[in-house]
Order: sequence, then C-alpha cells, then structure tokens
Amino acid sequence: ACESRVLYVAEWKRPTVESSDSASSPSAVDSTEDGHLFWDDWGEGLTSKSVPVLCVADVGKGTVTVLQGVPPHVSPGQALWAHDGQGVFFVGWWHEPFRLECLCGDTNSVSSPRLSPDGCFLVYLQGQVFGPHGQCLSMQQVQKRTISVLVDVVQRPKKEDFAGLYEALPPRCWAADSQRVVFSSARRNWRDLFVVDRTTRRVTRLSDPEIVGSWKLLTIQNDLMVVHCSHLNEAPRLAVAFLPSAGLEAQVSWDPLDEGRLLGVIVDILDISPTPQEDNPEYSGLDFGALLVTPNHLPSGTKVPLVVFVHGGPHSQFFTEWNVTSAGLATLGFAVLMVNYRGSTGFGQDSILSLTGNIGSQDVKDVQAVTLDPNKVVVMGGSHGGFLACHLIGQYPDFYKACVVRNPVINAATLLGTSDIVDWRYSCMGLQYSYDQLPTPEALTTMLQKSPITHAPQIKAPVLLLLGGKDRRVSPHQGLELYRALKSRGSPVR
Repeated sequence: ACESRVLYVAEWKRPTVESSDSASSPSAVDSTEDGHLFWDDWGEGLTSKSVPVLCVADVGKGTVTVLQGVPPHVSPGQALWAHDGQGVFFVGWWHEPFRLECLCGDTNSVSSPRLSPDGCFLVYLQGQVFGPHGQCLSMQQVQKRTISVLVDVVQRPKKEDFAGLYEALPPRCWAADSQRVVFSSARRNWRDLFVVDRTTRRVTRLSDPEIVGSWKLLTIQNDLMVVHCSHLNEAPRLAVAFLPSAGLEAQVSWDPLDEGRLLGVIVDILDISPTPQEDNPEYSGLDFGALLVTPNHLPSGTKVPLVVFVHGGPHSQFFTEWNVTSAGLATLGFAVLMVNYRGSTGFGQDSILSLTGNIGSQDVKDVQAVTLDPNKVVVMGGSHGGFLACHLIGQYPDFYKACVVRNPVINAATLLGTSDIVDWRYSCMGLQYSYDQLPTPEALTTMLQKSPITHAPQIKAPVLLLLGGKDRRVSPHQGLELYRALKSRGSPVR
C-alpha cells in the first residue's frame, strides 16, 4: 500500500525571521526566533537535531509532505506505516522541560515498534525511565488496543538459558505467520539468535551450536532469515536459513554463504565468581565473564604481553564476535583480556542493578580479579572503560606498565554540567534524579569520591589520552583534568 511513498523523520527548518505561516510549523518552534538563541538538541549522535517532524515523500508525484497532528510536547521518531498505509505508528519523546536522550514518559521508555505482516499485532521494547541506559528490556505486544507482556525482564538467568533482551529489534523481525518474532540478544559472553512465539510466549534459541560464535539478525523476509555471525578468531560472514513452522524451530538448518576466515589466535571463554569478600550482599551469588585472546604464532615459551581492554557503558559488553581491535593487537603479538564485569549486559537485570552505586569499586575489582599476571600488563578503554582504566592504574599503581584511554570519565562531579545524559550521572552513583535536580554538596562529594581523579597522585604508569573535541557524552575537559593533575606531579602523560 505504501510502495510509492517513503515515510521518514527530518529536522524542521528553523525560521530566522517573522513568518506569516507560523501556524503551520510545529508549536515547539517560535517563528520569531533568531540565530543567536540557544536551541536544545538531542545530544550525542543527534547534535543540532532539535525539532524532528514526520515526512512523506511521494515518489510518483515528486512531493514531500510534513504530517500534522503530532502533539506539541512530543518529538516523533522510529515511524512506520500502518498496515493499510493510511496511518503511521511512531515513538514520541518528551522534549519538555528539556531534551534528555530518549525518554518517553514518566516511568517507561519505549523503542523499536514493529508491526506484524497481517497488521493485527504490534510489538515494542520497554524499559524504565531514569534507570540504567543499557538495562534488560521487556517486549510488549498490542492487540486491539490491549497491551500485554510477550517477553519479560529476566532478573537472574541460569547459565545456558535465555538471559533477556538488551538491544533494538531489526526493522524486519516478524515471521510470515504473524505469530513469531525473531531477534538477537546477549547471553552471557555471547550474542545469540532467538524466536518468541506470540501465543505460547516461549523463547527458543535458533543459533546453530555447530557454528561457534555470536549471531546477529540482519533481516527476515518471507521467513528467510539473514544473519551475521563471527567469532573472536573468525572474520564475519553471512548465513541464511528459512524459519521452520511454529513448534519445529529446533529443525532450522543454516547455510553459511562463504567460508570462515580464521585468525591465528586461541580464544578462552571464562566464567568467574567473585570471592566471598567481593560478593555484593544485595545481589549475592552473581558471576561474570571474560574473553582471553592469545596469539598462537609465537615461539613456544614466549612471554606474551597482556592488554586489558575494558568496555564502556558501563552496561554493555564484549561479545565472542569479531573485534578489529583485539584482532590487530593479537596479530602484533599481544594477548587481549576483555572482562564482562558485573553490570555488563547478558547476565540478567540483577547483574546490571548490582553496579548502581558501586562504580569505581565493584567493576574495578572484577577486572583486577581476572588480571592475575603482573608481567607486562597495559590497560586501555574509552568512556566508562577509560574511567575503569584510570581507576586501575590509580588503585594498583605498581601493576600496570602503561595506559591508553579515549575520552575517559575522570571526575563525575565536574562532568555533571557538561554531559548530555545528566540523569545517568546521578543514577550510576546510586542517587535519585529528577528534571529539576540541583547538585548538592553531598551528591557532588559522592561523585568525586567514586572518580579516578582521587587516585591521580598514586598513578605511575605512562598515560596516553585520546580526546575527541566534540564528544557530547564525555567532554574532552575530563581528560585534560587528568592531564594537568599528572603533569603537575611529573607523571608521564601525553
């Protein structure tokens, strides 16, 4: 029904002088504004994007129309056609009192709306507002204006079980029968492929255990699934399969489209349990994972230098999938250790919540607990990974020989006024946030105490700072703050 029309989101062109047609523009725009006034935007990745509008391009007529009727307090996005082509679904983000990443309401935030092929069912992902930005999500389904949970949040999965939803749904994810939804998600150190049956709510794994690695669904059309699969020692390749009938998903047969290209490394996948002293009493019994990549092209007995590669987020993870950084380092003769510390995705919501209020401590100790060999160890990371890397060289000054960080969080107290996700600066510290929040001495003290800048006097390892000058999430002034602290003490830094 919509083959001749394209639905898309565009930025409304800001008027610079008074205009008689101001009534036709979104009410969020004052047509008398000039270029000297501040315009709030949507932050990292959407810099200068402030007032989105829904547009329809008619290919046959060569026209573009801005759709009317969007509530004035809402910014639209992630739009899709209704089944009959006469209406649209979209996600609406509140932009008052100011734009704060992607918040959709007072308690819940939604994303990835996907309409079934028969037009009768809509699914979308839902999470909590002002909580972890990389939390475990639920999948909701809508039928005749009735909303129900299709896939619930997983608090603490067993080792081999489905561990929850952590990433966006691909644009095409429905089976042709409008009964099942196919998706990828983290499961411990892996990314796996799953299908959920709308009628039984049963989640079934579709990944082929014979093709070791991580799987990501690219698309499904007429039940033909196209996936991207790779491993830390195998370059990416495509595989295809037809989704079997409901109840027979275990019979899926995958066909790789090319031969895997192997990298000369050994991959160890580790499961780690904290010591009793490091167990989190509020979330006791959690474990975490790590991936160790070791080159196998060196002479026997060679002492291999180790790079500890720390992920950011903090609620993200390293998958057992192709990683160009670890591949490059391994080719140069380095071993690479990537730790999915407690708080990483893929281990359940309890793991994620366990890190709230414990950053700079629990995550630091998890990384250090896996890094046992003090011989020739360097550490690297970006954003929160840089935060942890600088904590590690400050808390264990004689352990690490060098440190490389990209736009690291150095002082959460001074970051508060410059980051585009001010809510997370409170939440990750275990502090409550609201739009009208003002910093208090107690909150700023907590942020400072949990920051690596407090350990700067103990740092001995040479530090290389890689600073992006336009980073909206972590200002380059964070890195410069560490630079000055180290430079004033004669510590090697550049």
